[in-house]
Amino acid sequence: MELVVLDFWHWWMIAVVLVIIEILAPSFFALWMAVAAFMTGIALYLFPGMEWEYQVFLFAILSVISIVVWRHYYSKNPIATDEPLLNRRGEQYVGRIITLKEAIVDGQGKVKVDDSTWKVEGEDCPIGTKVKLVSVNNVVFQVEIIS
Repeated sequence: MELVVLDFWHWWMIAVVLVIIEILAPSFFALWMAVAAFMTGIALYLFPGMEWEYQVFLFAILSVISIVVWRHYYSKNPIATDEPLLNRRGEQYVGRIITLKEAIVDGQGKVKVDDSTWKVEGEDCPIGTKVKLVSVNNVVFQVEIIS
């Protein structure tokens, strides 16, 4: 007696649910599982006598394969954007030259960049010195003195 009966359309409905999940919480994870569910439904359509255990196994294997293939493809072909530093605010300021409003003492100080105050690390120098923001580590800029 078989308790679990899955038809091909069940897998297609699972695929639709996974696509809806992907739309509501985009992560590109559920999308590839949806592809695997759809492909499992096609396999079951072509081979209707497949036991449910093999269907679930096929779905699991196809899910892993599709996710790994996508990750590999994406790492080789990242999405190009016209604003690559959009969500990395500190990196947007690297390269700017600013005048110190507070002295750098014992290698640490603060600078005002646009409307924000940032911590800085660099050579000790007095107020009014021009420094270049050379890098950022979390929320601390490394600066060098401009002669």
